[in-house]
Amino acid sequence: MTDQETEPEEPEKLAPRRRMANELRDDINNGDYEPGQKLPSQRDLAERYNVARNTAAEAVKILIAEGLIDNRDRARPTVRGPRRLLRLGAERYSNRLREETGKSPFRAEVEKQGKTPRVDCPSITKIRPPADIAARLGLSVEGDFVVRRENWYFADEEPVQLGITYIPWEIAEGTVLATSANMGKGSLYGRFEERGHRIAATREEVSARMPTPEETKGLKIPAGVPVLNVIHTGIDQDDEPFEVTCFTMRADLNGLDYRIRIED
Repeated sequence: MTDQETEPEEPEKLAPRRRMANELRDDINNGDYEPGQKLPSQRDLAERYNVARNTAAEAVKILIAEGLIDNRDRARPTVRGPRRLLRLGAERYSNRLREETGKSPFRAEVEKQGKTPRVDCPSITKIRPPADIAARLGLSVEGDFVVRRENWYFADEEPVQLGITYIPWEIAEGTVLATSANMGKGSLYGRFEERGHRIAATREEVSARMPTPEETKGLKIPAGVPVLNVIHTGIDQDDEPFEVTCFTMRADLNGLDYRIRIED
């Protein structure tokens, strides 16, 4: 064993709240508590795990912070389950799917998973592009403009993600891309195709972090749940980028499913 390595702390040396949290976590993962099931009362938890009631409350808080338990009902927290809404990778941007359904990628994939989609677009503005967006679109921060579209996405009336789309002004000017939340049949990518930009490829950069207070409020994110950041760049038939969307996605309600072709 090197100087930097340490042995795992033995259970009997753990603080009681940590020991109980570990045991309760194991019981949840083993299925002793089902997703959506309310936990027993603090008194019953204390008796089951042989700790004081205040220790039981502290152990539950640890698992709330980890995202395993939902505390919206503070008196009786519930076990949270895997309810991920899969983002279906390349399929979600399929031109065939859009032509068959006439729907946006989000609406098509949500309905495919048996849920009801809704999208709110509270703001559409013309701005100078942020530096990172300008770099992805090949624009100048000082000399160019983009349309910024803000969209909030819901599945079965539950907020699941926020998307900020940036479109070069020369593409959006004079079209509903710059003025309206209603994109019509084929939605956003139908309008892009009318402007000569048929989506042929995407680049998606994925990272994770904890949400900001504003994101926590807007997306109703439970304690301890991180967000996924997906920076999506749409690339057309001429291998040119024509839009960037920055998605902020609740990690408990979203998953990523990609099939990637390996290049020789």
